[in-house]
Amino acid sequence: MFSRLQAIYSNKIDFYKVDGFEISSEKFDLEFNKDNIKKVARKLGVKGADLSQTDPALKFSNVYFEDSEEKVKGVVLHSSCYLIEGLDHKLTRISFWVANKSDKDFERDFVGLVRNNAIPKEVFNSIEIDSINFAGRKIAVPGICRNMGVNDVQCPSSGQMSWNVHKSLTDASSTLDDQLTVIRLQRGGKILSDTVVNVIFEGKEVAAKKMVYGFKGVNSLLLKMEGAKTLTVYGVAAPVRGNFVSCLMSFWDMDFVGKTGLPVLLEKVMVLK
Repeated sequence: MFSRLQAIYSNKIDFYKVDGFEISSEKFDLEFNKDNIKKVARKLGVKGADLSQTDPALKFSNVYFEDSEEKVKGVVLHSSCYLIEGLDHKLTRISFWVANKSDKDFERDFVGLVRNNAIPKEVFNSIEIDSINFAGRKIAVPGICRNMGVNDVQCPSSGQMSWNVHKSLTDASSTLDDQLTVIRLQRGGKILSDTVVNVIFEGKEVAAKKMVYGFKGVNSLLLKMEGAKTLTVYGVAAPVRGNFVSCLMSFWDMDFVGKTGLPVLLEKVMVLK
């Protein structure tokens, strides 16, 4: 799993991404007891009545709760949260979010890794970056780029790229389809085109889903300031160096696009045919 896992530390919270899961963990300087569990739960918007469930498969003290919400039609976001007693008897929160699937064995294994401080330091990245670890390949990125989240890189005028690393192509394709469904059904603009094109992605020819999203006439201060009218999105699910990647790549019509038809960041991993 560690070959697929990437993480960021920000504001005392660890953020992770792997196999389509988004995860965060936070250690509190609070003893693991009922009063402190209620205190943390209130900050999470969880009522005391929902704090009676534990996960007996975990061999240490814990409180567990979960929820599901249909984000858009056909995409159900599952969330779960574990409040556990750490090795130092302090309280730790570990939260999971994933669309259209669940894997309790994975969650329990990951909770154990966090509790035992067994996440390798090598998977952590900085917010400000000059290179990225793209599914096992180090790639230099242009200009002033920053991590907007785990495996989510934005380079001003040069595009944005967000990706997951998976253990199967089926999982990668499913995650990509869910992400594209959310884009298709979001409010604030309209789809101008929705096609499939052939591209070279990390050296291999694959089919990419291409969507052009229009914002003409949309009442948005940001769009008015930037003058952008369209967002072009490419989605790819493909095998990459022994794992499988789901990747969303996007750029605005105001970004700098070279002769290749892509901005610099996207050129790092994809070539149009």
